[in-house]
Amino acid sequence: MQRTSCNVAVLGATGSIGTATLDVLKHLQATDSQCDWRLWAASGHTNVDKLARELVAMGSPDTRLVMSEPEAAACWQSAHAERDSEPKHQVLTGPDALVKVASEPAVDTVVAAIVGRAGLESTLAAIEHGKRVALANKETLVVAGSLVAESLNEGRKSASGAEILPVDSEHSAIFQCIASHPSAVKKLILTASGGPFREATVQQMRDATPESALAHPTWDMGRKISIDSATMMNKALEIIEARWLFDLPAEAIEVVVHPQSIIHSMVEFTDGSVIAQLSPPDMRMPIQLALTHPRRLPGIAPSLDRAQRWDLQLMPADLERFPALRLGFEVARVGGTAGAVVNAANECAVALFLDGQIRFTDIAQVCQTVLNHHNFESTPTLSRLLELDRWARDEAQRCCAAST
Repeated sequence: MQRTSCNVAVLGATGSIGTATLDVLKHLQATDSQCDWRLWAASGHTNVDKLARELVAMGSPDTRLVMSEPEAAACWQSAHAERDSEPKHQVLTGPDALVKVASEPAVDTVVAAIVGRAGLESTLAAIEHGKRVALANKETLVVAGSLVAESLNEGRKSASGAEILPVDSEHSAIFQCIASHPSAVKKLILTASGGPFREATVQQMRDATPESALAHPTWDMGRKISIDSATMMNKALEIIEARWLFDLPAEAIEVVVHPQSIIHSMVEFTDGSVIAQLSPPDMRMPIQLALTHPRRLPGIAPSLDRAQRWDLQLMPADLERFPALRLGFEVARVGGTAGAVVNAANECAVALFLDGQIRFTDIAQVCQTVLNHHNFESTPTLSRLLELDRWARDEAQRCCAAST
């Protein structure tokens, strides 16, 4: 049997999702008898030396290496110029390079794993150029869900082949649950671990330190995502993402707390049946599925150990202690410019909290205030969304400065 080839660009390769993706690619290179998996490009903001070593270990000497800063790229190239024994990667820099890589005809699949709004343009470019997008960058849909939906619809009309497969464990679970009956869905039920403050009082959260907020009980994630999990803003963003991914209104989305992180999400159908997807908390499983769908191949993520007892809890989410959830439902209902504003305000507020300038409980409050201050538009252009992104960051800074 002739092997097909699949060129993958991993954007955000040095983060937790990116490094897990490299693990999956190495596994597929060694085990997939039908497909020749090749890392065509990888981008990184930090730990680029480690990334380069990974590429050598994967046997990818000609992988395009994209760095966020030209100065960092120049320093890296200078440091490695004398090492003749080390493969010379093609080094690209800056946001334009990300868009260029995502648009390349040779690339089949783009893993969108850049954290935050920084991944927006490259993800949109991948969709516009007919790629499979393994989407871990939920902010793309939060900020520009209507534009992504429009681009996908245009792609379907032109048979470009563009598609989004979710990498977030919750949305991957929903994708798997509704695969056979997408038209019979009544409710999408997103599960949330509850983060490190699941049982904390409002006063305890008000006094929380960055160190305590970063101590997630289940998942090993980057700093920004860990804080989002602690505020449950991460789940708020997932509510908005689900609204666009599955084309359902906010009223058809629900959040429940599930501390064990074994049930990744559930779907209730019109006949009352609820189907759930279960697996140990390991991102390599949804990553591999997004790469290989519709094929299911043996993976490196562990299976559920059914020889031990599992006590799986489900509890209602507390919107009073976690007001970020209310914001998520509000933004999912109204759409338009709301997502871009809340996402930008949150990114700014999280950075200020980690820098010790605001309290933990100020994060959601700042986001709500900035949302209330902006002039809502229902059908914004991309340039308008980017303009509001900048405005919301400045407004968040002003709100925080005024409250201190």
